[in-house]
Amino acid sequence: MPDRRSAQRYSVVVIGGGPTGLTLANLLSRYGAHALLVERNEMTVQEPRAVSIDDESLRTMQAAGVIGTVLPGIVAGYGSEYLTPGGRTFLKVEPREQPYGYPRRNAFRQPRLEAQLREALDESPCVDTLFGWTLFGFAQRGDGVDVDLVDAKGMRRAVRCDYLVGADGARSEVRTALGLSLDGETFQEKWLIVDLEDSPTTSKETIVYCDARRPCIALPGPDRTRRFEFKLLDGEEPEVMVQEATVAALLSSHGVHPASRVNRKTVYTFHARLAPTWSLGRVFLAGDACHLTPPFAGQGMNSGIRDAHNLAWKLAWVTSGRASQCLLETYESERRDHVREMIRLALRMGRIMGPRNKVMGHLTQTLFRVMGLWPRCRDYFSQMKYKPKPRFTSGLILPDKQGTRHTLVGRLLPQPMVIREDGSSSLLDDVLGDGFALITFRAPPGSIVELAGSPALDSLAPKILVVKSEGALGELPDGIEAVFDPAGVLLEAAGGSEDRVLLVRPDRYVLTTFRIGEENRLAQRLAELLDQAPREAGTATARQDPDGWGQAPPTPG
Repeated sequence: MPDRRSAQRYSVVVIGGGPTGLTLANLLSRYGAHALLVERNEMTVQEPRAVSIDDESLRTMQAAGVIGTVLPGIVAGYGSEYLTPGGRTFLKVEPREQPYGYPRRNAFRQPRLEAQLREALDESPCVDTLFGWTLFGFAQRGDGVDVDLVDAKGMRRAVRCDYLVGADGARSEVRTALGLSLDGETFQEKWLIVDLEDSPTTSKETIVYCDARRPCIALPGPDRTRRFEFKLLDGEEPEVMVQEATVAALLSSHGVHPASRVNRKTVYTFHARLAPTWSLGRVFLAGDACHLTPPFAGQGMNSGIRDAHNLAWKLAWVTSGRASQCLLETYESERRDHVREMIRLALRMGRIMGPRNKVMGHLTQTLFRVMGLWPRCRDYFSQMKYKPKPRFTSGLILPDKQGTRHTLVGRLLPQPMVIREDGSSSLLDDVLGDGFALITFRAPPGSIVELAGSPALDSLAPKILVVKSEGALGELPDGIEAVFDPAGVLLEAAGGSEDRVLLVRPDRYVLTTFRIGEENRLAQRLAELLDQAPREAGTATARQDPDGWGQAPPTPG
């Protein structure tokens, strides 16, 4: 048994070194939290898994300080073409807009990303890693969590932490130890995944073969890699489908270059599941440990990365004493609805990719061709406006009475390229830094400066940024930075009013907006929001099937 008296103390222990856990650990490092990452495998994943990373996740990589390493290894900005059984395109998705600073859809290789995130942790002054170690057990004890670890040789080690996070995947040992389930549905249909290397193609777009006889998806990747996904038909056995001759025939029928090399082939089923609660006391769940998303929208890993960004800064602020424990109670309330929306999006896309029969496929494809005649409707699909935008309706936000359609509160702030005072260009987040920010559109009066140092915001220490679209910046007080936003993206997002001030969180969601002159009222409301009495650790209870998914959700087709 490990000697608990000599147990090392951490602010946070993260179990699981996949994309969610690695991202969480890198963000904790960025925020200066003393953390430990534990992964049962000796190395990060070596085989291809997730293949699509979106703009929100790349923005999180920017926040974690690794975007310069990650970007060269991706294929940025690819789209999708949906084909009829006869090979005719009935829908094109080709997003050009970059509201968050990066292309909406990007191809990547998970082994490369995980290796890059691990290498970044090797340089961290405050985050330790233990690869090749497994969670043996844990116990919550008042002001912390006792964690027992074991390696492959049976060596035991004890650590203590303020908070434990299970980012250990669909078979999460942390979730199992909490006695929590994953409620929802595992679907009966199976898909064959074939990952290729040295596979040249004339298009970098995803090709979706919407054919009831055999739905198929072909996804591009960096360095001449590709992935094919074929739906198994009734009566087909996985053992037969992965045989070399079967795989070769399927690839040949879809025009794959004969020199392509098969790197991986496997059959999987997909899931639509949510845990009844994502935390109990001082233990939290993130990523696949608390939600599983069908693959059709490419949002499984990206949802986990959103979890990591939402949770990391809150853990760092609470463990450093800058916020009360009640801040952590906003994690699930802010993330759960968006995860559920992504699951539903994936199910809808699955119905398009895999129509129930030829008649349904023909009707669906004809409908999309007709809708494409209207520019506004065509733009809705081609620019991916159907993807649910990240937005909170509860949690750490203060409504500003701007109306549901127009308010920025609870929304992810756009990230334009701005021009700094020295003439250099920079993405907005690099100017804002790692913490809270107050963004104003004209030189702030003294009351704004006083607000930043008020008791309500003192622990948050927000940076004050003046954003101008035109005109001179004027003389500013010390410690306040100014930038030009040539396209006026931020002012437009704020409703065009230069009197409006934005309070932005470290994860770049807007906590509230207010007009100049409303500082005193805001300070009082913020104090009430941030100083709520936290619940005692361990009093949280699992909710029983809050999403009504004890029964199966609608199945695709």
